[in-house]
Amino acid sequence: MARESKRFPWRWMAVIAILLLFGVSSAIAARELRRFVITDAQFMLSRDRKDALTVEGARYASRSKILRVFARDFDRSIFQVPLAERRRGLLALDWVEDASVSRIWPDRLVVRIHERQPVAFVSLASGVLLIDGAGGLLEPPAQATFTFPVLSGVRETDTAGERRDRVRTFLRFEQDMGYLAKDISEVDASNPDDIRIVAQVGNRAVELLMGDTGFARRYQNFLNHYSEIQKRSPKVKVFDLRLEDRITAKE
Repeated sequence: MARESKRFPWRWMAVIAILLLFGVSSAIAARELRRFVITDAQFMLSRDRKDALTVEGARYASRSKILRVFARDFDRSIFQVPLAERRRGLLALDWVEDASVSRIWPDRLVVRIHERQPVAFVSLASGVLLIDGAGGLLEPPAQATFTFPVLSGVRETDTAGERRDRVRTFLRFEQDMGYLAKDISEVDASNPDDIRIVAQVGNRAVELLMGDTGFARRYQNFLNHYSEIQKRSPKVKVFDLRLEDRITAKE
């Protein structure tokens, strides 16, 4: 009996050829599409168009600093802009807590900024700055007015973690104080076990040693007895409220 000769797999060869042709065609098409969106003028980020780069959510963050992040992207295609890299550049700016960058067809970029929220002033050797809830230092914007107290005990040599701990102590104090915090002009949070404050009581500033808990209760007790305290110690400006059963004038 004659053995059947093996048939050449024309069908499979045809399928492979078609796939190769399709792959080559797709690669050529992708290359041409990339060249088109990079070189065609309709996709260029124009310096002359005011809305070419739109910034949203930036109230205090410097617009000039934001624009500098994208300085190299003008007059070239928006599809050449490395979005992740530009986002990292935005996150390095002092007022920016989070940011996103989006391409808007055919020739625009939209930047969305989520700003840091300051909670207090800090006085450093380099000047007066703002500080946010995470301990980040912020340049006070020239066009804004803030009425925060001063958080003392923060030094330029502090690490980010140390600043964050100071702020957490400060915020814990403010939360306990509630509406009474409106009288406070300075909080020394350098020692979380012994918070000191400067408060405007009557027509004078007094320094109060508050301890580490029960701040609102101790302060309210001081206010309740203030008229008597003022009569007995008219020139004293420092008082110790750390003991539950007494207020001690510090001569």
